[in-house]
Amino acid sequence: MKKNITLFLLAAAIAIIPLFMWQDSEFGGADGLAEEKITAIQTDYKPWATPIFEPPGGETESLLFSLQAAIGAGVIGYVIGTIRTRSKREKS
Repeated sequence: MKKNITLFLLAAAIAIIPLFMWQDSEFGGADGLAEEKITAIQTDYKPWATPIFEPPGGETESLLFSLQAAIGAGVIGYVIGTIRTRSKREKS
């Protein structure tokens, strides 16, 4: 149990520390490109929603997206493993 907590804290530190180390990172994503194209077509465009949290840079946003994908993959893997284990137990 202690080993799992240590690994979780290490993974969280690896994900969070870069948020504070590189404040002005630049990395363009699909959202920025889409807004540029829309503004070129319709010059009076104004976004109808505002972000709750604005990361300090684009690479930070990419890091958070990757972390979200990894967590989702972990959840899916856990569910598949649980279902597979249950089916093996029922066959025994």
